[in-house]
Amino acid sequence: MSLILKPGLPIGLCCDHAGYELKNIVEGYLQSQDINFTDFGCHSADSCDYPDYAHPCAQAIQDGKCYPAIGICGTGNGIAMALNKHKGIRAAICWNVELATLARTHNDANVLVLPARHIEPTVALAIVDAFLNTEFQGGRHQRRVEKIDMA
Repeated sequence: MSLILKPGLPIGLCCDHAGYELKNIVEGYLQSQDINFTDFGCHSADSCDYPDYAHPCAQAIQDGKCYPAIGICGTGNGIAMALNKHKGIRAAICWNVELATLARTHNDANVLVLPARHIEPTVALAIVDAFLNTEFQGGRHQRRVEKIDMA
């Protein structure tokens, strides 16, 4: 069992057309690890708009229906921006294992964002594994995390 997963809650997945292929690879990896997930889309490589999938995924985290989540788009920027509009969402764009580990240990990131056009699938899966198996350190980082959300 991963360190970040919450018992009984699936991981949320969301992407746009640029992230569709990598999302399918991540889904296969999660299935191989017996990790449940909810796929908020998209469901094809046809052009689409990332906010249409990011917002329902973020809302599901806010509503306690999934935790954590993985968002994927071409650069990671767009989907991260949409996800981070939601209170309590801390989406971090990670293109290597070190960034994923630091996003968890220092920032208590609850959404991993992958830039599909800039990383190889094997690297993406290593990043997913690091994200899911790294704990938040708390301590001095806790007060910083508490200052992220605006009223």
